[in-house]
Amino acid sequence: MFLIVGLGNPGIKYKLNRHNIGFIVVDVLAMHLQIKLKMDNDYNALIGHGRIGEEDVILCEPQTYMNLSGESVQSIVTFFKIPLDKLLVIHDEVDLSFGQLRFQKNRGHNGHNGVRNIHEKIGSDYSRLRVGVGRPAIPQMSVADFVLQNFSREQEAELSDFVGSVCDAALDFCEEGLEKTQAKYNSGEN
Repeated sequence: MFLIVGLGNPGIKYKLNRHNIGFIVVDVLAMHLQIKLKMDNDYNALIGHGRIGEEDVILCEPQTYMNLSGESVQSIVTFFKIPLDKLLVIHDEVDLSFGQLRFQKNRGHNGHNGVRNIHEKIGSDYSRLRVGVGRPAIPQMSVADFVLQNFSREQEAELSDFVGSVCDAALDFCEEGLEKTQAKYNSGEN
């Protein structure tokens, strides 16, 4: 069984923030896979069950706010006995330009508080799909303020195609494994 977690903050005011790209991707995956996400208070998360090919999958959007995402992830991993090599966490990445994505495993959190909390709860031996949102164009703007802003108009125009590519990458991870998927997507050609 796979667990695909999209990181973000709950609430309408955060819906199209850069920081919520993980939620946006999981919403599109759920639609594509015809999986209904429902609030599960046991995990403090929106979760849905379905299949990707021959494999069972759980889609998850923690409702703990970003900085406590590890609480939901840990409880789901523990209850469903998800092997960490079948866990994929999708999150925003300011060190990648908008439109870029990279798979990574067993690396540091790079200052991302949601990832930091997951590391604290279950360690770092799981796969991440880092989704590029870029950095602020204004040097004085903090990264925290930047990621809590909505995508620019130019980015919004490209967001649907980009999210589709991220969804394809997540599906490839489940069907082909990390190594093949890293080779395919980390080359920068996609």
